[in-house]
Amino acid sequence: MNAQSWKITVFAPRDIVQAALIAHEDAFDWDADIVIAGSEIAEDKPEDWQLEAWLDREPTQDDKDALTALFGDATVDLAVELLPDEDWVTLSQQGVEPIREGVFHVHTPEYPDLADPGVRNFLIPASQAFGTGQHATTAGCLAMLTHMKREGVIVRNLADIGTGTGLLAFAAMHLWPRARAVASDIDAVCGPVVADNADANGVTLGDGAGKLAMVIASGMDHPLLAAAAPYDLLIANILAGPLVELAPDFADAVAPGGSVLLAGLLETQEPAVRAAYRKAGLRLAARMVRGDWSILWLRRRNGARVRSTRVGALPEWSKHW
Repeated sequence: MNAQSWKITVFAPRDIVQAALIAHEDAFDWDADIVIAGSEIAEDKPEDWQLEAWLDREPTQDDKDALTALFGDATVDLAVELLPDEDWVTLSQQGVEPIREGVFHVHTPEYPDLADPGVRNFLIPASQAFGTGQHATTAGCLAMLTHMKREGVIVRNLADIGTGTGLLAFAAMHLWPRARAVASDIDAVCGPVVADNADANGVTLGDGAGKLAMVIASGMDHPLLAAAAPYDLLIANILAGPLVELAPDFADAVAPGGSVLLAGLLETQEPAVRAAYRKAGLRLAARMVRGDWSILWLRRRNGARVRSTRVGALPEWSKHW
């Protein structure tokens, strides 16, 4: 994905861009080759936003029409540009400052580790999978995981759904080093990305205590995810629409008293997400807001009946991932 990379930019007020992001979630026929993101233009202009779309081809009129349609009745101008002959995902992630949240410091190769006592450094280079921790939702998840650990949460078995680069799974494994972990993503490119990042950060891949298994799956639809349940902790930093849709599956996969950490939802989408999980039997334990984004920690009520899988005792067939 090096030559002929293009970007389309739309400048609009914050509420209009956020509405477009929500419309993107509901666009089930959206071309997966078009990756979009919304952000502030500058810290001192919080109401001025931009929506950026990256493509590895010259945008067609259909591509432009699809992007314009996200804005509904709002009139917007599309600025189309041909990017240099470089990896557009790498370009989109360069120039960002390291993130320091909870006990974690996340940085790209352009920045050094921190030598502060008690800090866990993670090196996450720009790659074909998003989620290096620069986004407010991922940063909030790192802070919430640290808070959960300080609150005495015990995790022996965890899952990170929609893992991207693997960062949140790595962070949880640092906090609970004896836990068995499974990470998943719907995008097949994330498999080798997670493997490379695990190697760079000293995370062991495999099945068993202190190891991470990586699978490609949509939601919870994978035999290994089913075999490893129930989980003490399930992390999902994805989008509000899928979070609502997956609420029953996530609730079924979490042990009584277990935790679910949700992110990727705008604060305006929080009521719908919380209602779906309340209906599924989870209650809110804590929340935080980073910018316009909510990070939710929910816990499953005790007394629910779930099947049991003894930690460390997956069936033999499931180990050949």
